[in-house]
Amino acid sequence: MQPEPNQGRLPYPVLEMGGTHVTAALVDLAAGTVHGEPARESLSPQGSADEVLGGLARAASRIGAPRDARWGVAVPGPFAYETGVALFEGVGKFDALYGVDVGAALRALIRPEPAALRFVNDADAFGLGEYAAGAAAGHQRAVCLTLGSGVGSAFLSDGMPVNDGPAVPPEGSTHRLFVDGRPLEDTVSRRAIRAAYARAAGCGGDEVPDVRAIAARAREGDRVAGDVLDHAFRSLGGAIAPWLDRFAASVLVVGGSIAGSWDRVAGPLREGLADAGAPEVRLAPAEQPERAPLLGAARWAALGSVGREPDPAVRL
Repeated sequence: MQPEPNQGRLPYPVLEMGGTHVTAALVDLAAGTVHGEPARESLSPQGSADEVLGGLARAASRIGAPRDARWGVAVPGPFAYETGVALFEGVGKFDALYGVDVGAALRALIRPEPAALRFVNDADAFGLGEYAAGAAAGHQRAVCLTLGSGVGSAFLSDGMPVNDGPAVPPEGSTHRLFVDGRPLEDTVSRRAIRAAYARAAGCGGDEVPDVRAIAARAREGDRVAGDVLDHAFRSLGGAIAPWLDRFAASVLVVGGSIAGSWDRVAGPLREGLADAGAPEVRLAPAEQPERAPLLGAARWAALGSVGREPDPAVRL
């Protein structure tokens, strides 16, 4: 077997593509650290393919990656991760990339040129990072959620994502779940929580606070704010409870921007889990809320191509 790129060498270069920005970094997996300051570039969700790809390449080219490195790239769906082809369509962002071979484009644009790029779902990257150096470490079966513009999820068995089979939701995605006959994200997401508060408080437009501000009002005794958050996170607990049981998870890790208000998330989430008969699991906030996707993308790169062995230089 030919040696994989990066064997015996660290760090791993990674890209994390978000809805409005991209982050590039060098990751030392053995130490669980990010070298130096990550590079960030703004991305326009409605930009042309050349504009978006250019932003990705500029960030990647700023970090001084090793020559002939194998990169890990965390990307939101819909995306063909094995082939590197974008499938964004009708999701309100990056539609111009639909059908574009992003892997081939980045290999042509990034300097020095990568030897290979391994793409991974951004929620899976978060889970992989929390398993490598966070709240999921040491757990044979872990479920990791990200709460923000939507509900992302990673179901990990021995540190590897599980995206099909009877023990996980379709595609391993909690956003496919329903609450009261409606998609989960109509109840648990930034837009859903803000809309619920606006209805209950009788406000609209610029008067509608963001989730962080709603949580602050709840701490100050605003009953409407408290009720809105309680309903959202109890509902999340009820929706995820059966899958924690089926997957036999021992920990539920929660990250994402909304989890920054953990004191207003944990209580109702735990109540929702208990009311739905969830098994005993450890409930924990993410320990690496910012770095987990970067660490996870690096770990995915280190695992090597499908059917190949992991990089022996990295303890996985």
